[in-house]
Amino acid sequence: MRLSELQTGDKAYIVKVNGSGAFRKRILEMGFVRGQEVKSILNAPLKDPIKYGIMEYEVSLRRSEAVLIEISKLIEDAMYGPENDEPDELGDIVEEQDAYGWAQSDGSAAKGETGKVIRVALVGNPNAGKTSIFNLASGAHEHVGNYSGVTIDSKEGTLRHNGYKFILTDLPGTYSLSAYSPEELYVRSYILNEKPDVIINVVAASALERNLYLTTELIELERPMVIALNMYDELEKSGRHFDHRMLSEMLNVPIIPTVGKKGFGIPDLLESVISIHESRGGTNSVTIPYGRVMEKSIGIMCRDLSAGNVTAMEMPRRYLAIKLLEGDREVEDVIRVHNRGEEILARRNKERDYIEKLLKEDPESAFTNSRYGFIAGALKETLSEKTSSEDSTTLLDAVLTNKYLGLPLFFFFLWVMFEATFRLGAYPMGWIEWLVAQMGNLLRDNMAEGPLKDLLVDGVIGGVGGVIVFLPNIVILYAFIAFMEDSGYMSRAAFIMDKLMHNIGLHGKSFIPLIMGFGCNVPAVMSTRTIESRSSRMITMLIVPFMSCSARLPVYILFVSAFFPRNGSLVMLGLYGVGILIAILTAILLRKQFFSEEDTPFVMELPPYRMPTFKSVVIHMWERAKQYLLKMGGPILVASIIIWFLGYFPRDAQREARFDAQLAQVDAQTLSEAERALHKAEIEHQRNTEHQVNSYIGKIGHFMEPIMRPLGFDWKISVSLLSGMAAKEIVISTMGVLYTGDSEDQQSLQTRLLQEKRPDGSLLFSPLVVIGFLLFVLIYFPCVATIVAIKEESHSWQWALFSVVYSTGLAWLVAFLVYQVGTLLI
Repeated sequence: MRLSELQTGDKAYIVKVNGSGAFRKRILEMGFVRGQEVKSILNAPLKDPIKYGIMEYEVSLRRSEAVLIEISKLIEDAMYGPENDEPDELGDIVEEQDAYGWAQSDGSAAKGETGKVIRVALVGNPNAGKTSIFNLASGAHEHVGNYSGVTIDSKEGTLRHNGYKFILTDLPGTYSLSAYSPEELYVRSYILNEKPDVIINVVAASALERNLYLTTELIELERPMVIALNMYDELEKSGRHFDHRMLSEMLNVPIIPTVGKKGFGIPDLLESVISIHESRGGTNSVTIPYGRVMEKSIGIMCRDLSAGNVTAMEMPRRYLAIKLLEGDREVEDVIRVHNRGEEILARRNKERDYIEKLLKEDPESAFTNSRYGFIAGALKETLSEKTSSEDSTTLLDAVLTNKYLGLPLFFFFLWVMFEATFRLGAYPMGWIEWLVAQMGNLLRDNMAEGPLKDLLVDGVIGGVGGVIVFLPNIVILYAFIAFMEDSGYMSRAAFIMDKLMHNIGLHGKSFIPLIMGFGCNVPAVMSTRTIESRSSRMITMLIVPFMSCSARLPVYILFVSAFFPRNGSLVMLGLYGVGILIAILTAILLRKQFFSEEDTPFVMELPPYRMPTFKSVVIHMWERAKQYLLKMGGPILVASIIIWFLGYFPRDAQREARFDAQLAQVDAQTLSEAERALHKAEIEHQRNTEHQVNSYIGKIGHFMEPIMRPLGFDWKISVSLLSGMAAKEIVISTMGVLYTGDSEDQQSLQTRLLQEKRPDGSLLFSPLVVIGFLLFVLIYFPCVATIVAIKEESHSWQWALFSVVYSTGLAWLVAFLVYQVGTLLI
């Protein structure tokens, strides 16, 4: 019987995992081992993937993956195998380490630091709470989210405790130390090469059996280690009793209960780290037993490695032997270049055949089964059964991932997010806009005429002030994104959308970077590294820029609130929807033309729902607001000054004298005050227009205008779009400088845009021009930071330049069709 055939609500036992490669390795490491109970919980709204419960956590699999897993309704049928090769009991630890030449850890892993400094690495599964502990301990404000892939690179922070300086490194979440994904390789490489003094293994108390699998691999690395039993409050709420002291004695590793978000246990954790560090590794931790057959092969490989004097990758010899027997590709590559490498690999192949012949299963499965058997034996003696059956996650998923309600609720949530961003943000936006206008008018009324006054009023206040008014909208948008991430709903969004993503050749995990792209494209591109398939990873990072990031939001709100005040939220939702549609079509095109079809497995943990703390959401909002404000004082200010300079110079004395003479003639005429003011306003408008046309920026704009004229754009729009290549907010600051109002009044930019006219007297911003402009901003040239991120993640300038050319060309084509076809039809 196959797992895909298991009916919703039914339970069965794992018999065997078929398939090969990264999928099989990952699925074994996540607990799909022989004899383990698995339950089918529910199907996604589009019938695929399916959510399963195993080892007290939930994971989603597509039917195409579930069909590779053999199951049985009877535990007796699942637990097959030679009777004399049962896993050793917990206490049956081999004592022949010196005979096999196993490396002994001296605990002195400090590198480049002396004195009272402890270098600590935080290692654990995704969603175990590493970053929460890191933030609380170090005072850092790194992003904390309730889904895998939040920490996409290592983060470093420092703190002082009890006379020691701690240098904390938060490493990416990983299920094991194998060589099948970038985060696994990164974590293992960091531990082996950087040699942290102490490892803090963060273990989620709510899913102990699955989380302790990584612990067994860390034990085999023979590094000084402390286990942080995180989310301990969730374990207590379940009504279970866990004798962590007894398990600590079994493993010979300190175990400290913690609650990362609340700070519980952090001081004790730091004290334990100090104790381990001062003891210089002290006593060795337990040796994981693998049974008579595998221990014999491990011993033979250790002897061969010892005879060949192999000390590859700074690994303990026993760990090196195990990884060779498991078929670890990175270890194989290192051994292969050794002078006795081929001989060692030949012996390894014989031992793999020996294990498979006697145990009737491949070595990868055998080692994984033994580790989980070791964990199960330990937990049987230390962990009681659940007494509380309350499961809010199951109840919420029954509604939020319901086959009829799941998709409508997801899109309704997005609509509420945009509606709140647009409606609620309008009030503080109006207050800031009024304040900016008052500052501009104050300087106009109290400063002497000259370049400095024009710089401050038109360059700084007109440019930066035109962007800063959108700060409330950015904050509101990020409040919603923070809630989705921290609550665990982000993973459900990927679960709901996987069928659609799979139909365009992508992974369900691709949906998480795309949603993150609504906030900022840069971390979204970086987060694609959690996607195992290179082709899916490449396609995802190339379509992320079509997600409307928060930098585009000010442009949208400015034009939508000015030109579509009654249907703002629907227009906003439409813009985001068009971005998603273009991303889908681009993904299909890239899959067909550049990347071969690849059936990427969808194996993703679905963490339990957790109520986001008010503190974490506020910190998330503040971090984004701070970044936005720093942009105001950095690139946007600089860009505004540059745009002002290009628009202010060169000065033409003859032209200025001619307009001054016209103003003098008006003063000499006998006119009423109203008539005189009207004539002067017309002359000033002509002066500003003629000056802008002949300025440096006017010349740049007129050079571009022939290309942009078919879209209905004038030279000012063209220059604004050009400046937005650095950062999309600069589009607004450039418009704030170019579309200057009356010299005696600081009008809002919206008012100026509504009044802007072409030379023939018609309004510049017609509905077709506005729609084409918004779509152009949505699609064209990703910001420079995003281009650099694509280059770094793809390791190629070719794909970064492809993104620039493709997106800008597509933006021009879409805006052209909107304007030209619309003009013919209307």
